[in-house]
Amino acid sequence: MHITRRHFVGGAGLAALAVQFPSLALARQGSFIDLVAGPSQQAIFQPDGPASDLWTYNGSAPGPEIRVRRDERVRVRLTNNLEEPTSLHWHGIRIDNAMDGVAGLTQEPIEPGESFEYDFVAPDAGTYWYHAHNKSWNQVARGLYGPLIVDEDEVPFDRAHDLTLVIDDWRLAGEGTLDVASLGSLMDWSHDGRLGNWLTVNGRAMPVNMLNAGEPYRLRLINASNARILEIDPNRFDAKVIAYDGQALPEPVRLTYAPLMVGPAQRVDLLIVPQAGSDFVIEELSGDTPFAFAGFEVRGETADGPGVPSLPVNDLPEPELAGARTVRVEMTGGAMGNIGRVTYNGKVLEGSDFRDTGQVWAFNGIANLPETPLYSAQRGETIVIETVNNTAFVHAMHVHGHHFRVIERSGSEIDVGQPWRDTFLVGPQQTTRIAFVADNPGKWLYHCHMLEHAAGGMNTWFEVT
Repeated sequence: MHITRRHFVGGAGLAALAVQFPSLALARQGSFIDLVAGPSQQAIFQPDGPASDLWTYNGSAPGPEIRVRRDERVRVRLTNNLEEPTSLHWHGIRIDNAMDGVAGLTQEPIEPGESFEYDFVAPDAGTYWYHAHNKSWNQVARGLYGPLIVDEDEVPFDRAHDLTLVIDDWRLAGEGTLDVASLGSLMDWSHDGRLGNWLTVNGRAMPVNMLNAGEPYRLRLINASNARILEIDPNRFDAKVIAYDGQALPEPVRLTYAPLMVGPAQRVDLLIVPQAGSDFVIEELSGDTPFAFAGFEVRGETADGPGVPSLPVNDLPEPELAGARTVRVEMTGGAMGNIGRVTYNGKVLEGSDFRDTGQVWAFNGIANLPETPLYSAQRGETIVIETVNNTAFVHAMHVHGHHFRVIERSGSEIDVGQPWRDTFLVGPQQTTRIAFVADNPGKWLYHCHMLEHAAGGMNTWFEVT
């Protein structure tokens, strides 16, 4: 059977598709949360379908939900039962550099059979996630990721009204199992990245959740895809945006445009107060036909429910643009791109000599991590990164250890209020400027979160001293 994005379109109603959202349990042992990275099997296409050979944390994709309070200490012991090295990155957390989990930059990779203990404080409330950060293009595609939720001091939504949706875009082969043979495809690395043909939420296709009419709910959407940009329209189900990338907005916002683009690694929190009889689905809209990936059945009659809770805004350092230093990053390469001479591992290469390395992208003429940092910032200094995309493709750029504001985007308006982000999209032939305070000491990655693009050269790093 040929797997396509149309399988749920025009099919049965919600009742016939009602697979409940899988629970995201948490495994604890003593004072540590134990995560074990290893092989497991899981049905992705349908619950009663063939199982795929995955790599997961604690036997399921996504891994267990780690949920803590703001300023709480997080202690995680990761044991590697894979046959290759791994590491664990805490995406979006302003973390101590030694705990950031970037193999080859902030720590040595965790070898097979070994363990590593991550120990840090979660300073900001919000929606985050964790994922493998060694050969991420391979390990994340096979299922090595999970949600990290940091609750506010006073939790605004109880657990029944606070729903985590970890969305993944899988490439399935004809029998409905993970297409492992296509991993590492040069076509993926040099084009859009690894795009799949099947979406899951919390490891299941089209799960349905029951909501009570008239009661407020928080939906935390996490895009765990390797490269898929999710396009959704919250206005179709009367939802408002209350947070981007874990950072709460001052007040809920109803979008004046559609669709909302949620790039790989980005998160968006939505507020919804469903009305009686208003069953709905969330659809991915980028294809020719909308792809429904999550359903909600509304029960009961609309009444005067509880008031809509407000979210406290995290205390992040505000960039001072007057006199700020600007660092320029020029992207080149990929299919239909002219990359010219490139430095890779200290050698200047071009033509077939460069292509033979497996690298296809460059920042400022350098493929993958350079020996010296892109820049060195004094702690507390405001930095503006001007990213110039001279390629034919969209890129999802992630700054480790910090949050930033998008202050300028050529050819399109920036978001009202310049919300805080840790990952942003930059379109083909577009220039985007971000600003942040470099207040977290250490060596930090700046890379494309289309994971095949990162593997193909879109990595650099900066230092805060």
